[in-house]
Amino acid sequence: MTVLNLTPVLNAPSLQTLQQFYAALFGLSLAEDMGWHRRLQAGPQTSRAAQLMLATTGGEGTPVPELRIAVDDVDAYAEKARALGHDILYGPETESWGARRFMLLDPAGNLLEVVAGAP
Repeated sequence: MTVLNLTPVLNAPSLQTLQQFYAALFGLSLAEDMGWHRRLQAGPQTSRAAQLMLATTGGEGTPVPELRIAVDDVDAYAEKARALGHDILYGPETESWGARRFMLLDPAGNLLEVVAGAP
């Protein structure tokens, strides 16, 4: 089991407004646009080291998570979360856009999305 990257996710009532802000101030460029979320990043398109997700929804009617954690095996992490006594709020599900994910709360109440296979 491996964590591949961590991406903060900001609730964005206007994707365009927030994208313009982060592009103008920090030089972040658009790396992905799914219509309901946009992924911005610094540096080359081949790197995911510095990225930020802007979202109007969490997708499939779910709320926007505060943090997206990309992993190699969603089901193994879901099983581990349950074994540690954590409640899974959503999933694991394979979504229409090809990602497999689940959502849970951390002890502070932050909504986490654990995902594999996301573009």
